[in-house]
Amino acid sequence: MNIPFAESYKIKMVEPIRRSNCNEREQWIKEAKYNLFNLQSNQVFVDLLTDSGTGAMSDRQWSEMMLGDESYAGASSYYKLKSAITEITGFPYFLPTHQGRAAENVLFSALIKEGDLIPGNSHFDTTKGHIEFRKAKAIDCTIDEAFDTTLDHPFKGNVDIRKLEKMLSSNPIERIPMIIITATCNSSGGQPVSMQNFREVSKLAKKFGVKVIIDSARFAENAYFIKIREKEYANHSIREIVKEMFSYADGMTMSSKKDAIVNMGGFIGLRDQELFQKASVFNIMFEGFITYGGMSGRDMNALAQGLYEGTEFDYLETRINQVAFLGEMLKAAGVPVQYPFGGHAIFIDAKRFLPQVPKEQFIAQTLAVELYIEGGIRGVEIGTILADRDPETRENRFPDLELVRLAIPRRTYTNNHLHYVAAHIINVWERRNDIKTGYSIHYEAPIMRHFTVELEKI
Repeated sequence: MNIPFAESYKIKMVEPIRRSNCNEREQWIKEAKYNLFNLQSNQVFVDLLTDSGTGAMSDRQWSEMMLGDESYAGASSYYKLKSAITEITGFPYFLPTHQGRAAENVLFSALIKEGDLIPGNSHFDTTKGHIEFRKAKAIDCTIDEAFDTTLDHPFKGNVDIRKLEKMLSSNPIERIPMIIITATCNSSGGQPVSMQNFREVSKLAKKFGVKVIIDSARFAENAYFIKIREKEYANHSIREIVKEMFSYADGMTMSSKKDAIVNMGGFIGLRDQELFQKASVFNIMFEGFITYGGMSGRDMNALAQGLYEGTEFDYLETRINQVAFLGEMLKAAGVPVQYPFGGHAIFIDAKRFLPQVPKEQFIAQTLAVELYIEGGIRGVEIGTILADRDPETRENRFPDLELVRLAIPRRTYTNNHLHYVAAHIINVWERRNDIKTGYSIHYEAPIMRHFTVELEKI
């Protein structure tokens, strides 16, 4: 008989989760102002809000935490992390930060000024938020194929080289401090960037004298897709692929809560000493001294170990196959999802799921609330609410994609949980025609509103 796929780990500890009923969930989400971020964790049965900091650490990571050096300056944990980062990424300079958006805050403070233009591939929410907070502008240069969820394209995260070259050649180059490559590209559905695309972006950047920065939260998952989908890399190890990916960049920001499988942490990797010294000033101002940067020694130890585990092929194969397991069940039932499946999440195409809901009533948020009420499943809207308002006109931005992201935490849920998730999504799919209206905004923050927005049901 055919041998079924088996996880590359076994379970050593469990955490109970509470079941609830539909009436309870309707009341809870109403009290939360229809914002899934406002729910208490014990009101959620399967939590797919994010894969950031929600994974299960290994016994080796927990062991490393017991060895943490909590010295304020020059802790051995710092040097252990520095060694791991240099070995895996090749960057000789690094600054620890408490998480990814802190890394963006520090690095962008050193690089971006008012009026700058920052091209990239579908910048994620915190990236765009930090750019626009500095009165600069994010320019999306993602390939058009990324916005067709039915299209089977192996690297939907790619930067469109023609768009990028046009952007670089038609604007004053002094207003373009960097190009950002997000790998994998979250906003387009967890889609990977090809090695060829890294190479082409790097070549173009050097031609124009512009830095390349990689948003690296899911760099290892991106490397896995390169190994699987680019024939010339089939016999390369994940770490060999990672090292080449980063060789095409001048720097990186990292939310270690993803591919380094820790609950908290981040860092900046850099090639240039002058930029490192400039960023160090902001790191001390915003985060802490440059050898801890808002992190405890124990967390730096766990992060270093997590970087090694997160770049192992067996682990990545297990993780990405579980994401595809959920995707295949939904696809087989006709549920419209971004295809091919991403590395960390399944993205439901809310426009195709609920075409009758007006875009002004937040289609993806409407679907995300329905999934919670149906089965206690918490996903997140990647659509109009997250896209925020245009900073100049203050009008809502309506993105090409309205998605509900179901982000799967690493080594946390079993496939039975994903069977449960699929069954409830299919139930909502079967009654989709009954969902005719969505929500209006009662309160919103002036930037990155999706975290604290309050909604009213129409």
